[in-house]
Amino acid sequence: MTEAEDRKPRSDEARTTYDPEITSEFALPEGLAVPRGGVESETTSEFAVPEGLQAPPPSSAEPEGSAFSLPRTYSAKDSLVAFTPATGVPVVSLIKDAPWQDRMRTMLRMPVTERPAPESVQRAEDEGPAVPRVLDLTLRIGELLLAGGEGAEDVEAAMFAVCRSYGLDRCEPTVTFTLLSISHQPSLVDDPVTASRTVRRRGTDYTRLAAVFHLVDDLTDPETHVSLEEAYRRLAEIRRNRHPYPGWALTLAGGLLAGAASVLVGGDLIVFIAAALGAMLGDRLAWLCAGRGLPEFYQFTVAAMPPAAIGVAFSLTHVGVNASAVVTGGLFALLPGRALVAGVQDGLTGFYITASARLLEVMYFFVGIVVGVLVVLYFGVKVGGKLDPDAALGGISERPLVQIAASMLLSLTFAVLLQQERSTVLAVTLNGGVAWSVYGAMHYAGGISPVASTAVAAGLVGLFGQLLSRYRFASALPYTTAAIGPLLPGSATYFGLLNMAQNEVDKGLVSLAKAASLAMAIAIGVNLGSEISRLTLRVGSAGKRRAAKRTRGF
Repeated sequence: MTEAEDRKPRSDEARTTYDPEITSEFALPEGLAVPRGGVESETTSEFAVPEGLQAPPPSSAEPEGSAFSLPRTYSAKDSLVAFTPATGVPVVSLIKDAPWQDRMRTMLRMPVTERPAPESVQRAEDEGPAVPRVLDLTLRIGELLLAGGEGAEDVEAAMFAVCRSYGLDRCEPTVTFTLLSISHQPSLVDDPVTASRTVRRRGTDYTRLAAVFHLVDDLTDPETHVSLEEAYRRLAEIRRNRHPYPGWALTLAGGLLAGAASVLVGGDLIVFIAAALGAMLGDRLAWLCAGRGLPEFYQFTVAAMPPAAIGVAFSLTHVGVNASAVVTGGLFALLPGRALVAGVQDGLTGFYITASARLLEVMYFFVGIVVGVLVVLYFGVKVGGKLDPDAALGGISERPLVQIAASMLLSLTFAVLLQQERSTVLAVTLNGGVAWSVYGAMHYAGGISPVASTAVAAGLVGLFGQLLSRYRFASALPYTTAAIGPLLPGSATYFGLLNMAQNEVDKGLVSLAKAASLAMAIAIGVNLGSEISRLTLRVGSAGKRRAAKRTRGF
């Protein structure tokens, strides 16, 4: 063997033969032969089919299973009926001759799966409406209604009615205090389309509100065809429409409202004139502050000062004039009754976010009035002014006809301040006179508590206002808001502020608590009267109007 052959690497056999000391735990023992497999893989699995077991091939006719497909052992004959009523699922049918507010409110309170399919009466093109344009029109209509003081539920009903009139099913409108949004999903597999709009400015114009309701009524009428272009044109005319009453008429109406309110709490002709002058001066100062860009809080504060200053001046001169009635009359023109009723109505119908925002706005306005009056009363008491809280209540029950006339004048001027249509002024004036007559008969003649008397009178206001609105297929606000003017707690508010200015905090808090109770009684009474009127009418589904189901305390 040569030296080169000695340097070649030896094989395993040679190494095993010649090097017996080199071992491994993985080495095969001598004499054990392992058979080699041909093409079979040595890897195994617990899911592998054992040898000798042939699985049947899948049938090409049987479809692939799904989580939503019924099992092969399912039988409709043996299925349970626990989730289905014994008489079957009732068919939902809406009364077509009912007002669109009630029909849409009924559908909004239904689950989405139970709502009947829309009957498209406004679809002008064969390919269907332009969804973004319909949603934009819906949001613009909802913006005008919400800015005009309409309740959140009625705004949602109007938006829902506009969408369904153009054939858009599966629409979900959402209304908060300053934000409107709506979502439309054509089907469960299509992407939803969502649009929103912010309400930045709010104003009181019930003439514009009535025009918007008339537009929605025409859109939902199956016999009236209104295209998208025509709806946009009418909406633009509504937005550009001027107020029915000029600025000087509003100032005069505010003065007459304050004068009529002063007569309601026992004032005479001199008190009427003084309260009217103070309210008109405060209105002009508030307009001046608004022109300078000051927030509404300061506008209410400034507007409350002139009537209080005139009342303090009468008390200092000792002219024998009921100074408390002057201040009370000036407060009536400033109390935010419209926002209070709308806020409580939203809370009662389940829109708690909007209700909280509205009531917070009312609280800010009320605090502004309190600050303005307290500043004047405080300095008036410091300089020797003598204001008697009980003097404003003298002789009210002795002149009922004068009180009724004053209440009707107050409602009439309140309607002018709300920019109502001239055709509704007479109805709301009579409604306000009826409200005060009921309140006076219950409280002064019957001796019933003022809170209960106020609630009953406000309930009649809501009942008659809802019936009048159904007769004209319009909003109920123009028939109810001005009619509650005589019931506003102006005297209780003034007494509380006067007692606090005279360092009688306990009496002041009691009077302010009474004012808050009266305000809540007004709002709840108006809403309850509206609901009672709906119960007497054939509206909603199958003759009934579905109410929102709550948690019942759970």
